[in-house]
Amino acid sequence: MRIPFTVAAVLVVLHAAPALADRDPQSGAPLPPKKHEDSSPITDHFYLRASWYGPSLRTDLRADPTNAVPGMMGTAVNAENDLGLPDKLNKGRVEFMFRLRDRNKVRVDYFEADRSGSQVLANDIVFNNETFLAGLATQSSLDWKQFDITYTYSFIRNERFEVGTGVGIYFLQIDAQVTQPQPFAIALHQEVSAATPFPALPLDVTWRISKRWAATARAAYLRANLSGFSGWYADLHEDVQYRWNQNLALGLGYTSTRTSLTRSGGDFPGYFNMSISGPEAFVRVSF
Repeated sequence: MRIPFTVAAVLVVLHAAPALADRDPQSGAPLPPKKHEDSSPITDHFYLRASWYGPSLRTDLRADPTNAVPGMMGTAVNAENDLGLPDKLNKGRVEFMFRLRDRNKVRVDYFEADRSGSQVLANDIVFNNETFLAGLATQSSLDWKQFDITYTYSFIRNERFEVGTGVGIYFLQIDAQVTQPQPFAIALHQEVSAATPFPALPLDVTWRISKRWAATARAAYLRANLSGFSGWYADLHEDVQYRWNQNLALGLGYTSTRTSLTRSGGDFPGYFNMSISGPEAFVRVSF
């Protein structure tokens, strides 16, 4: 008889537990029913966003000779005009976010822009430790990779607005190659690369316009001046999204990344300036 009695007691406790959970632990009075929160970027605990991105690019760079005498520099070139690299891209990019608690978020984003081109040089170009001659066809490539992790704390968070800031780490990698076949000699070839983590100060803003519409914007910026290195980095994104259902949103946005880096040593002495800006369309899955 003990087993049926025990089972019956457990069933009674389980049946009563919800009622006890809905009461104030101090007074025992019933608690008001919890308010249902509509799904929005402010209440999402996780999202994965897959985007088509169609940016325009402008790149200026100079690769100085290594171990050169003071004052000797490479040739300043525009990668699109002088080296024949494409100035527009159609790329995919991926971003996801975890909300650790109501006011704490971690966002991860990855983007790469790998380009190659061929062009007959109009002028001699000193690139790193070689001089590439005018009048000869030259192949070049420029690979840019960006991986960033951003943590923000929302100091404003309500049903309509969320505003937060924190710290972001941007891992940037650049690889540039130039090759020029020679009529009666071995082809000239030079490659320079650089990789650096770049901390930045972010600002994230979300506005829930209505039950289905929302707008988000974010920016990150940092300027640094260290021994042998100086530069700045700016990242801007804004979008409008429509909530198709509880877990799916469609959106249009605009993203702009600008950076200017100068180095006096290492594998890539010289400077690198780049602007990547353009529209994007995305699908956003969340819960």
